[in-house]
Amino acid sequence: MSTTARYKGLFALLAALVLALAVAACGDDDDDEGDTGETTEASATAIEENPDNNGVALTIGSKNFTEQIILGEIYAQALEAAGYNISTDLNLGSEQVALRALKAGEISGYPEYTSTALTAFFGYAPEDVPADGQEALDQAQADFEQEGLVAYPPTPFSSANAVGLLTETADELGVSTVSDLEGKSQDLDLYGSPECRQRIDCLVGLEENYGLEFKSFTPVDIGARYEVLDKGDADLSILFTTDAQLSVSDQYTILEDDQGVLPAGNVLFVATQEAADEAGPDFGETIENVQENLSLEVVQELNARVDIDREEPGDVARAYLEEFGYVQ
Repeated sequence: MSTTARYKGLFALLAALVLALAVAACGDDDDDEGDTGETTEASATAIEENPDNNGVALTIGSKNFTEQIILGEIYAQALEAAGYNISTDLNLGSEQVALRALKAGEISGYPEYTSTALTAFFGYAPEDVPADGQEALDQAQADFEQEGLVAYPPTPFSSANAVGLLTETADELGVSTVSDLEGKSQDLDLYGSPECRQRIDCLVGLEENYGLEFKSFTPVDIGARYEVLDKGDADLSILFTTDAQLSVSDQYTILEDDQGVLPAGNVLFVATQEAADEAGPDFGETIENVQENLSLEVVQELNARVDIDREEPGDVARAYLEEFGYVQ
């Protein structure tokens, strides 16, 4: 089965599950008492245009890689469906660039990862980032509030940086954890995004917390993280745990972060207080509603549609909204 067929079949299955759950909920009230509420996907609430939102102008941003651009499109299209006047500034750059744009009022909001916010913005050590999404959100919300920003509740899925390599290389080196690179890393070339060089949950953490020294570190465009492995340019590459390639092929291996230096984080939408106040309650409600079905499996498929199937992020976002019943 092709990658495209596999992922699109999965997406259709998950969307059908949401519909089935919604129908069951409507016709099975007698069983509510025993329902644990633990389902992988949530029943989608269709987004309705509110005329009161017309004329409220919002600019939605995102950072500079596939997953972020897709998320930016999902939020932007959902808010537009709710009646807001939406423009976008996607592919801004690193988290520092996105935060500066937000504070400067150049964008109204953008999706950020709790782990990135806590480590890159607020000085938390990776081991101090809570694994619990709500606890991490509470910390991030308090810190963002001090900056005059609003952080909304997180997505169901979480993502982390990861040290990846070809499976055949992992077998040759005999490594399965990051600690296993000790005594070997000095002979290995590591590739990562340009900002990786300054991040504690990336190169800095690998050097300071694991005590690793690499033969070289080469900045690379995020879209080329797998290409440099395939071509043999890189021995190691900083990947994301939500990457579609990791779910459709055993060609790549992720080394276990056995010292917890690369913490996973859920996505939270961060907005200026001014934008939140002007946009009113529909703003936060729409954000929370539209992200309820962003499970790990769904996000991997969304990434696959862009990175593997070469679809446009805007089209992929629209498909998500339609297939889960947010828009017609």
